[in-house]
Amino acid sequence: MIVTPVRPLGRKWRNLSFTSTLYLVPVLDLLLDEVPSEWQAELRLGLQEALVNAVKHGNSLDPCKQITVKFSIVSQMYWWVITDQGDDLKSSSCSGKDDPTPCQDLECGRGFYILRKIFEQVQWDGVAHRLTLCKRIDRLSKPMIF
Repeated sequence: MIVTPVRPLGRKWRNLSFTSTLYLVPVLDLLLDEVPSEWQAELRLGLQEALVNAVKHGNSLDPCKQITVKFSIVSQMYWWVITDQGDDLKSSSCSGKDDPTPCQDLECGRGFYILRKIFEQVQWDGVAHRLTLCKRIDRLSKPMIF
């Protein structure tokens, strides 16, 4: 189930929450609704990677847990803040470290590598289980070709 309240007047952030699932098409459609069409493919790839990571690695595919996404557009800056309900006791070697190259282990680091190629800002807070993504979109910039 997807829950998305109407954006209150004067407030720039929208909230969306859904149960942990890998069926992300309707979620991605909502998150990309205000993104220019030429940027949708690139940002869909990045957001899908981030959401899959939250569902699989954060919530361990537990359908009883939720993913929450706050999103906003401010001065050509597109923001998404993705929070999962991961287990605090679980430690991960894939912590979104600053190394721009993927880990040798193909199961580790590939997601953050992709995110850093797509978004200008990628910040992972492991304590809060929160990933913040930001993309600047203006008329002069061009999306990557896939």
